[in-house]
Amino acid sequence: MPKKLVIKVTAGPESAERCSQAFTVAAVAVASGVEVSLWLTGESSWFALPGRAAEFELPHAAPLPDLLDSILAGGRVTLCTQCAARREITEKDVLEGVRIAGAQVFVQEAMADGTQALVY
Repeated sequence: MPKKLVIKVTAGPESAERCSQAFTVAAVAVASGVEVSLWLTGESSWFALPGRAAEFELPHAAPLPDLLDSILAGGRVTLCTQCAARREITEKDVLEGVRIAGAQVFVQEAMADGTQALVY
């Protein structure tokens, strides 16, 4: 089993199940001791902002704020540079612990030895 997991989530509320699956897998991996890097891209970019995860609802799914908190506590959360710029989100806007980085960093993380990458 890889010791590192890189997850890119591209979906937001418009594709709630796919979005929730990405956060759920990331949180379960963190809880299992896996090194996790969750990338927020596309419509999931908004979840880097305070309070936005609380607006997400999906029946029979764990609350997104709880999942995000557990990922931030034990893993890394990154907001895509271009996605942030398109939404006029800056480093001062995001939740504590969220970094903004670009494709070069994503590729570097995804290609590291012992890493599994998933895209939702």
